[in-house]
Amino acid sequence: MAQLMYDATAAAGYERGFARISSHFIPFLLSAAGVSVGHRVLDVATGTGLAAEAALALVGPTGHVTATDISPQMAVRARERLKAAPNATIQIEDGQALGLPDGSFDAVICSLGLMFFPDPARGLSQFRRVLRNGGRAAVSVNTVPERSYSTRVHPIIARYVPSLAADAARLFALGNEQKLGALLAAAGFRDVKITTEKHCLGVGSFYEYFEHVERGWGSPGQAFVSLTPDTQRAVREDVRHDVGDTGGPIQIEVEVMFGSGRK
Repeated sequence: MAQLMYDATAAAGYERGFARISSHFIPFLLSAAGVSVGHRVLDVATGTGLAAEAALALVGPTGHVTATDISPQMAVRARERLKAAPNATIQIEDGQALGLPDGSFDAVICSLGLMFFPDPARGLSQFRRVLRNGGRAAVSVNTVPERSYSTRVHPIIARYVPSLAADAARLFALGNEQKLGALLAAAGFRDVKITTEKHCLGVGSFYEYFEHVERGWGSPGQAFVSLTPDTQRAVREDVRHDVGDTGGPIQIEVEVMFGSGRK
């Protein structure tokens, strides 16, 4: 299995849990990919189509956006979001084995998805394959758990379920400038650029922050609801301590790394 296969519950709540933070960083991703009017854009691991929707606004009526996800449940959500756009296509695709023609896109984007690929290098090689000569690909990834919005929950779960430790570590393995740059270069990209952006997100309470996890939304929630009640309680308290909850509003510092390269 390549990438995360969301079930119906995780997919349904994804946007409510993560749209606010994802939307903040999407413009940086589109800029890194050089998305412009008239471009043909591929959005890999589109989720609910947030980045694809933003790309559509940039390419205008003369451009086209193809949004793909390996999860049929996510594809359904993206299709609902983009159904009014005549120049958008939604397809179920494995980002590591894209069934799309060589050289068919001006830009490829992947918003906070590459770290879920079992083989990110294979994914990047596919991104390059479907780009036209001179086209640009851009990805965004987590850096470290303590500066992630919700994926910080995965390493905490792994404290209690050691069998999940390797998967949890993988979510942050690309958040290193040298490693991400080397992966892009090894895939054949030139003019590689790595940048980092930070954002502090205010949340009204710990309950408001953790609700998406409790409800099984997104990848952290999907992992959390699979735990025993005792382990859920322990994880919840560890997360509460991790985000500095004192009973009132909390501030979550989020850092995202962007890597891009030209074919």
